[in-house]
Amino acid sequence: MSNYELWLNIIGYAASISMILGYLPQAIVTMKTRDTDGIALPTFIMLGLGSVFFVVQGIMISNWPLVITNVVTTICSVIIFGIKIANDSKKKKNGVK
Repeated sequence: MSNYELWLNIIGYAASISMILGYLPQAIVTMKTRDTDGIALPTFIMLGLGSVFFVVQGIMISNWPLVITNVVTTICSVIIFGIKIANDSKKKKNGVK
């Protein structure tokens, strides 16, 4: 492995750790509190789709930091998306805007 490849891997894993540590705490709070009022659904859907596409790209180019990061964010996104849909459905059922 060349020096360039080593630094490329270090930067990739540092980015992966930073993204996960930045995203996971908010995801955990949302899962615990079930509060999704501040989440804009269209934006959240696009971010989730972006994570899925990055997983595919990471697999295609064998970039494991990219895959790992985006698998974690995709799983969190799916869980939060489910909570958001359930909350919005309850509000609509109860006539709350």
